[in-house]
Amino acid sequence: MPALHRIHRLAVRTSLLAVVTALSLGAAPAAPAGAASGAGSEEKAVNLPAIPGSLAAGRPCTGPSPVTSGQVPWPRRSLGLDGLWELANGEGVTVAVVDTGVEASVPALAGRVDAAGQGAGDCVGHGTFAASLIAAARAEGVGTAGVAPSVRILALRGTGERGEPSVDRTASAIRQAADRGAGVVYVASALAGGREELTEAVAYAADRDALVVAPAAPDTVADDPATGKPDPGTRPYWPAFAPRVLSVVDHGPGGVRSEKSVPYFSADLAAPGDAVVGTGPRGGHFIGSGSSLAAAHVAGTAALVRARHPGLKADEVSRRLVEFGYPARVPLLDPYAALTAVPAVGPGTRPVNPSARLPQPPSPAPRHRALTVAAGGGALVLLVAAAAVVIPRGRARGWRPGGEPSGGLR
Repeated sequence: MPALHRIHRLAVRTSLLAVVTALSLGAAPAAPAGAASGAGSEEKAVNLPAIPGSLAAGRPCTGPSPVTSGQVPWPRRSLGLDGLWELANGEGVTVAVVDTGVEASVPALAGRVDAAGQGAGDCVGHGTFAASLIAAARAEGVGTAGVAPSVRILALRGTGERGEPSVDRTASAIRQAADRGAGVVYVASALAGGREELTEAVAYAADRDALVVAPAAPDTVADDPATGKPDPGTRPYWPAFAPRVLSVVDHGPGGVRSEKSVPYFSADLAAPGDAVVGTGPRGGHFIGSGSSLAAAHVAGTAALVRARHPGLKADEVSRRLVEFGYPARVPLLDPYAALTAVPAVGPGTRPVNPSARLPQPPSPAPRHRALTVAAGGGALVLLVAAAAVVIPRGRARGWRPGGEPSGGLR
């Protein structure tokens, strides 16, 4: 591995280790949208407006932000995006954004947005914001950039015009995304109902090799009416809870988590999602928090993996992202490992333990011949030695038997 990649990987791992440590120590609750904490303090300094997830009746569409930040947001550093772009940028992959729509006129996405159905335009702004986290192009003097800045975006509306959650719209959009060849389908909604419809829609997409990425819970979880306290979110949400969906929970700078964050049981991965900065629907930068934004970062990373490893199927991409995540209670997204690590074995196979192969024993025939020759040679040596002793003595005695006097018999 080149030295530059080793240094980059060490930096990413160090940043992730800090997040894991903070999570294990029980960090304080996350800062509200519009403010940041820890490593994200630069966003607080520029006082960015919060991106809404929906709009109340009578509220006008989200306008432009008066601020364009040139500072690098913490997820770009934490995920090591600048180093990743040397390996892949998402070119050739389409990511469907099933959200409130996407404004194609935003400069950071210009020329790379296609719309289906009512996906064109975005009154709320959340869909454009999420699309920018996935695919915003790099620009001089602008700190924000998408995880996969060269992917194409397929905009589909999964909500009402003002962001109202909709099971039917979401299920229909997932199917449309698969039919139009999206390699990754990002879904912003986490719905309390719609199990059957959304499970079937996900299966439809998965069978067409589209990876569905979804938040494990809503960005804002309502209070439990029985207790009046924040609902811990122990119920499953859809489509995240459906089979073959990659479900995502958020973490913040330094491992900060919200009181209302989804419980760990339903999440496959954790990714940056608190106090993140993105582009608004009519220009400028906004700030937002929630698992839907963490899912956008994972969707962008999935696009990078599909671009670098085009032979992988959707399920293999999902498995790769989870298996090579940084170890934690919920694995933390590690894009560099997902792009570069080499699996020990192929998917669906078991490791094979190498065994020593001993050579066949040699034939015993040469050994037997050698022993026979050695034995014969030894016998000959003994015979010669004996002869050397016996013959001279025999001659000296005239070959008479031992004990017989000289001169013959009497």
